[in-house]
Amino acid sequence: MRTIAIVAACLLFSIPSFAQTRVVKGKITTFNKYPVQNVEIASKKAQSTVMTDSLGQFEIVCNEKDVIMIKAKVFQALNKRVNADDDFISANLIFRNTPKNREIATGFGYITHEQLTFALAHMADENNDFCNYTDVFSLVKGKFPGVQVKSNSSGTEGIYVRGGQKSIYQDNEAIYVVDGIRVADISFVVPCEMATIDILKDGGAALYGSQAANGVVVIETKGHRQ
Repeated sequence: MRTIAIVAACLLFSIPSFAQTRVVKGKITTFNKYPVQNVEIASKKAQSTVMTDSLGQFEIVCNEKDVIMIKAKVFQALNKRVNADDDFISANLIFRNTPKNREIATGFGYITHEQLTFALAHMADENNDFCNYTDVFSLVKGKFPGVQVKSNSSGTEGIYVRGGQKSIYQDNEAIYVVDGIRVADISFVVPCEMATIDILKDGGAALYGSQAANGVVVIETKGHRQ
């Protein structure tokens, strides 16, 4: 009886750990278009490893609140946190463009020679990870560590290049310029549609007048460049 009780107790305690394990699917691309195969995908907590297929797709076992680590020569390494409701994760890898990396990329079969040649000649704006962010504010947090994102006096999110609000009557929020036009808010900008983003201060911001003393967030979209 004692043996049965011990076995039952072990099964009882092991059930939650199994319940926390699940399969997450995903897809890896580069230049926001081409699937990347033979990329190593590893889950930090579950400690499982898989490779992407010819379509850049993968399935991997993860624990709750796991971190997926994406590793491939010639591309910048990338980690993606797995949230409770994440069943599918996509990521766009940034290609580190050097003559040696171009040889490795095609030699390892990450991408075809034709795709890479075309991308480098015509798709330079797509060699970014903007699509990995859900909104422009999370992108700013990830790309500009010294810049703060917090609620402004209007109750919406704002970007602060030089610290928080001065008072409820006067913000030191940065000003926003999208495709050359001054706008009051940038929450409408979709990261995947952005070509560039710059945050200017001091001399660079001075080009936008005295109102730019608190910094300027300058965004150019892909549509504006066409």
